[in-house]
Amino acid sequence: MTRSAINPYLICLAAWLLPGAGHLWLGRVQKGLVFLIAIPSMFATGVWMEGRLFPFDLAQPLVALAALADVGIGVPYAVAQFLGVGTGRVVAQSFEYGNAFLIVAGLLNMLVVLDAFDVAEGRK
Repeated sequence: MTRSAINPYLICLAAWLLPGAGHLWLGRVQKGLVFLIAIPSMFATGVWMEGRLFPFDLAQPLVALAALADVGIGVPYAVAQFLGVGTGRVVAQSFEYGNAFLIVAGLLNMLVVLDAFDVAEGRK
């Protein structure tokens, strides 16, 4: 596959929507499968630990940043919102750990998107 045949922005969109999809599209199967399994698993662990998917509240900048990080996972975020999971339970002992897993999964996927972009551009 030549570089001119690949639109790096479409690869970024695919990588954001489904973690690992960009690398799979680029033929980096091992990396893509690791991302496809590890990042959604981290997100699911955060939901299981009763973490909270933060709302976009611009009056609270840190909450808004956490929400932006949560959205970084793509489709798993939309599925969780649709199913009504990720509401968090503040009294749960694992609440803060769940939040950390959810936020880190989104941020990690954002890094994976950037890596897929660099691969598509021929930098890696």
